[in-house]
Formats: sequence, C-alpha cells, structure tokens
Amino acid sequence: MSRRTIGILGGMGPLATADLYTKIIQATPARTDQEHLPVIIHADPSVPDRTAALLADGEDPTPWLIRGSQNLADAGAEFIVIPCNTAHAFLDPVRAACPIPIVSMIEESAAEVRELIPGGAAGILATTGTVSAGLYQAALEEFGLGALVPEESGQSRVMETIERVKAGDIDETTVEPVLSAARELESAGAGALLAACTELPVVLRQEHVDVPLIDPTNVLARAAVRIATQDDAWIALQHGSAKVQSHVN
Repeated sequence: MSRRTIGILGGMGPLATADLYTKIIQATPARTDQEHLPVIIHADPSVPDRTAALLADGEDPTPWLIRGSQNLADAGAEFIVIPCNTAHAFLDPVRAACPIPIVSMIEESAAEVRELIPGGAAGILATTGTVSAGLYQAALEEFGLGALVPEESGQSRVMETIERVKAGDIDETTVEPVLSAARELESAGAGALLAACTELPVVLRQEHVDVPLIDPTNVLARAAVRIATQDDAWIALQHGSAKVQSHVN
C-alpha cells in the first residue's frame, strides 16, 4: 500500500483544520499508530479573509496560500488538501505556483452529489464569498446537476452560524440559523444539501435535515486517504497535465 504524505493547507479557520485532520484519521483503515498516514499541517490563521477579498476589496490571500503550499512541499508533502471552500476561488494561481498537486474539495464534492442524486439539484450552504464566486454552482453544472442557494435573509443566517463557529461560540443554539436556511432549500426542491463551509460540519449533522447532507470536509478526507494509499492514476495525471484536475472518475 502506498503511504504518500498528505499536506493540509489550513488555519482558515483552525477548528475546520482540526476537523479535517480528525476525519482523515477516521477514514484511514488503520489498526495501529504505525498504519496511519503521514500528515503535515500548515495552519496560518493570518491568511486574509477570503470572503472580504472576493466581495469587499479586501487583501488578496493568494500570496499567503502560495507560501503555505510551498512550505508544505518543502516539508515533504506529496499533495495538498485545503479545508476552506472559499479559498478555492484562488486555487488556480496557487496551483500554478505549487510544485505538488492540490486536490479540489469543490470538484470532489460535486462528484459525490452526482452519485447520490444524479440529475438532481443540491442546496448550497456556504459563505457569501463562496456563493457569490459560483464555485459550487459551476462544479455542479459540469456534472449535470442543479444548484440552489438561499435567499438574502437565509444567506445572512448561514453566515451567522459560520461566524459563531469561527468565534468558538458553539452550543446547542449555534446550528439554528443555518438550519432555518437549510429547511428553506429543502422546501425549494433541494435533493441534497452541501455543508459547503468547513465551519458548518462542526455543528450541522445529518439528523438535522431530511435530505442527504454532504460534508465536503469528509469528502476531502476520504479523497486524501484514497490518493495517499491507492490512487496512482490521480497522481500521474496531476504530474502529467498542465491543467490539474481534481477528480478521476
């Protein structure tokens, strides 16, 4: 079995990074410490806010993301995963500057939606930056799927939950705002929901909703384990292609 070293480009935010690492451990078929995979984490919480960069002329996070990816490569990582959906809006220049492949959580998650509800529509629960950038909408469309996003008031409620998780304000009420938006998407015809901000799976669970809930962090963790242990074809494709793709069917 291959044992490629996984690089996590994290810190956006810290709880989401810890959540991804936990899920990588849980997804690894290991019986002893020694059977787990080598993981290198670069967690830099000082990366400028991705949504502010997209919507409010905030500072560009790309230089931070490039430095972090290069640090991971220098430290021995063989490919990179990024537990931040909004950061994927800046992925192309980071990939161009990075000497090792970077997995797209967006594309991996869209592929999972296709397996669950082929031809259906998914509701997107994400930061306003991710929604405005159309990251999931474009990926879902490529897989022949529809996309639903909350109305303005619903999007504000999604952001309320995200901001509370980022602030470490996690209790039994933290999920309520995003859950209200999720129910509206279900009523609008969503056949599945994407918890498409890495803070959301910290509080939003399958038992909260009536349609399949896809946790992109969990999807990314399983993809990382797959690539680290068995997906030689994915690695070969990344090294042999100028335009890196993130999912091999």
